[in-house]
Amino acid sequence: MASLIRDSDGEGYYGSRVEAIDPVTMEVVAHEPKVGCRLLVGTVTAGTYTTRDWWMTSAITEIISETEEEIRFKTENSVYTLKK
Repeated sequence: MASLIRDSDGEGYYGSRVEAIDPVTMEVVAHEPKVGCRLLVGTVTAGTYTTRDWWMTSAITEIISETEEEIRFKTENSVYTLKK
């Protein structure tokens, strides 16, 4: 199960759903961070039926680092770590 953590305050979410979404077409284009896309991480099925069943970042501007265990990336307004 993946977890997405915002570096500045430790906020984020976890789940098996990891989708890079094209902000223009709103289509899933990958299942890991991709520059130009927003990243959504959460549950495949709603657990509480609220917006807290997932977390979506703003558009990704840069992949900072990538290992087998995690990917650090920068968005328009934050830095995140996705632990695979």
